[in-house]
Amino acid sequence: MTEFQPIQLTAAAPADDAEDTARADLYGLLATLFYQAPDAALLHHIAANRAVGEDAATVLGEAWNALCDAASVTTEAEAAEEFRVLFVGVGRQEIFLYGSYYLSGFLNERPLVALRDDLARYGLERHDDVSETEDHIATLCEVMRFLVAGDDLAVSNLGEQQRFFAKHLQPWVEKLCDALAEHPQARFYRSAAGLLKAFAGVEAVALEMN
Repeated sequence: MTEFQPIQLTAAAPADDAEDTARADLYGLLATLFYQAPDAALLHHIAANRAVGEDAATVLGEAWNALCDAASVTTEAEAAEEFRVLFVGVGRQEIFLYGSYYLSGFLNERPLVALRDDLARYGLERHDDVSETEDHIATLCEVMRFLVAGDDLAVSNLGEQQRFFAKHLQPWVEKLCDALAEHPQARFYRSAAGLLKAFAGVEAVALEMN
């Protein structure tokens, strides 16, 4: 199973409880899926880990099992081609994965500047070999993973999770998911977007309640 780390950060410590561990793991998986197409090993890993019982009946469980179904019938080559068509393309991308685009209509706008200020406060910076700007959905998911499971409690705490999610993810992530759901060439990534949307909805409620 591949791991994506778009920013320089210390290794995440084990979360304090099973729920936070699961949240951190899911943020990490979403970061990986939206940064690069899944390889055969990751597709197999997803397909083999269906939610069962009561978990399968939840909104998140249903979205997860839909992704499992998609992974079970998608080859590595098909996933790579879908990723290329949707997120790379020739010229203009079909689907943008950057928060600035959904918040302002343009890339590299003020939302990115505000995000960089917060990342600097966390002591995080983009890896030199990563070309995508920090408002890429994969990077934002990885930052949330860090805030959930990082070992610096001055940064990795519930308050910062609430603040970062509400400011940098919640205002636009549903728009991205809807764009993918409606795209005629999205198959595996329609299910990935369904999982992201379901998870973001659960996170929004949970973080507001705490």
